[in-house]
Amino acid sequence: MQPVQNNGQEIANTEYQVSSIDTQAIKDRRQFTGTAGIKPNTNAIYLFTKRFIDIAVSGLALILLSPIMLITAVAIKIENPKGKVFYNALRGGKDGVPFICHKFTSMCSSADAMKASLMTQNEMSGPVFKMKNDPRVTKVGRIIRKTSIDELPQLYDVFRGKMSLVGPRPLPVIEEDGVTGIYKARELVKPGITCIWQVSGRNNIDFNQWMEMDIEYVQKQSLLFDLKLLLMTIPAVFSNRGAS
Repeated sequence: MQPVQNNGQEIANTEYQVSSIDTQAIKDRRQFTGTAGIKPNTNAIYLFTKRFIDIAVSGLALILLSPIMLITAVAIKIENPKGKVFYNALRGGKDGVPFICHKFTSMCSSADAMKASLMTQNEMSGPVFKMKNDPRVTKVGRIIRKTSIDELPQLYDVFRGKMSLVGPRPLPVIEEDGVTGIYKARELVKPGITCIWQVSGRNNIDFNQWMEMDIEYVQKQSLLFDLKLLLMTIPAVFSNRGAS
């Protein structure tokens, strides 16, 4: 596979914290053409069952994990009373259409404004920004990132159909715009909470390997493979391998 290159396309210098989006304007901006030769699983039974499992599991998880989510919300507010509990960011979605992705706030209020000054310390190749000791991350943020608790609100995104339990991790729009060539095929499926990259070391993996793993998932989609990745996610979360 050819290495990914940043196409220089920029919309803004933030991760797009938003409360609402103009869906039609987004579709006009990001016309998706697809990638020849790479096809996701379009079997109707698979898609129906996958969606049924997404709804059932995410709904049940939101109920069972609500105490942890409540404690997390309180901790975030105690550390930063004037800050927001949730970070609503515009992320790349299926067919290139962005969606509002929900996470617990794990960074300081000025995180987006500080990002430009930290770009020279980016530790990830390609258009993605990753930094192990990111100074923008709060004390509570470090804990919930290490344990992946910051991603629990994405269960709501799964429940409403914007994400799946298993699929390529959604990237901020400005980073998704930097994904080119065959790697655009990751947009042929819904983004997910867990994926091959998530259970294989996350931030210890360089960008091109990450994209190749996403393409591998698109090509190998099946209920059995999804179940395997879900089961592998449990030890991956507890080991904190590659988390930051």
